Amino acid sequence: MDDAGALKAFAALAGADRLAIVKLLVEAGPDGLNAGEIARLLGAAPSRASFHLSTLAETGMVSATKQARTVTYRIDFAVMAGLVQFLMEDCCKGAPQVRDCCG
Repeated sequence: MDDAGALKAFAALAGADRLAIVKLLVEAGPDGLNAGEIARLLGAAPSRASFHLSTLAETGMVSATKQARTVTYRIDFAVMAGLVQFLMEDCCKGAPQVRDCCG
């Protein structure tokens, strides 16, 4: 991940609703959640949840799969890992305490 991608991802995660959505999708794992369920769990109107999901999808952290009238959202664990790796490598300069804790 480069600086521009990391900045875009962090900007998307800066909102409480978007961070909550990411956490919900991480917990859901590879099966993901449909848009209606995300809105319900978030306590948000479907249009508001959709707005936030679109923003997250623009960063590549979230993908959407449509089947009939249902849209299922999934976290892209590789993108999330890339964001964490960006922080650990670029910011920590290989500090031994970081290397030991995170492999």
